[in-house]
Amino acid sequence: MMIFSHEAWEQGASVYETIRTMPFNAELAAGTLSEARFKHYITQDAHYLIGFGRALTLAAAKAPDPDRIVQFAKSAEGAIVVERALHGSFFRQYAITPAMFARTPLSPACHHYVAYLVATAYAEPYEVLLGALLPCFWIYAEVGRDIHARARPNNPYQAWIETYAGEEFHTAVRAMIAATDEAAELASPGARERMHAAFRRAAQLEWMFWDSAYRLEDWPI
Repeated sequence: MMIFSHEAWEQGASVYETIRTMPFNAELAAGTLSEARFKHYITQDAHYLIGFGRALTLAAAKAPDPDRIVQFAKSAEGAIVVERALHGSFFRQYAITPAMFARTPLSPACHHYVAYLVATAYAEPYEVLLGALLPCFWIYAEVGRDIHARARPNNPYQAWIETYAGEEFHTAVRAMIAATDEAAELASPGARERMHAAFRRAAQLEWMFWDSAYRLEDWPI
C-alpha cells in the first residue's frame, strides 16, 4: 500500500499547482501584492489560527500516545503564540488595533474553513482529523519555499516568507506528515478514504482562503 502522504500529495498535485501560481501568491513573491489585500489576508489568518489551534488541541485529546499528545499541544501553542507574533508585527505596521481586529468578522471563506476543521475535530476520528489538518501545514511549507526561491529582494512581505520557508516550520510539517502516515497505517480502508476526502477538502479550502483575500471578500448581505 502506498504511503498516505505520497498518495494524497500526488492526488492533490493540481490543487497545489493552482495555489502556487494563483495571483495572490504570484504578487506576494513579486512584492507587488496590494497592502489592502495583504491586510485582509493577515487579519483573516489571525482569526483562522484561533480555530486551527482549537482543532489541534482536539487532535491532542484524541491522540493515541503521549508523544503525539505533546506534538499536537505544541502545534496548537505555535499556531496561537508563535504565528500570532508574526501577525502582530504586521498589525502594528498597518495600525490594526486589538479592537479593530475584534470588530472584523470572519470572512465567508475563513468561516467555512474554521467551521470545517472544528466540526471534523469533534465529529470525526483521530486519523480523519489529521487528514484535514495536514494541508494547512504542508501547503504553507511548500508555498513558503517556492515564494522564497523567487521573491524579489527587499520584499515588503519578507517576514511572512521567511516564517513559512524556515526550517523551524518545516520541522513541524515533517512531524505532522509522519503522524498522519502513522495514523493511516492503522486505519481501515474506509477510514483511509475519509482521510483522503478530508485532505482534498482542506486543500480546496486553502485555495479559497487565499482567493478570498485577493478578492477582498466580505459578506454580501
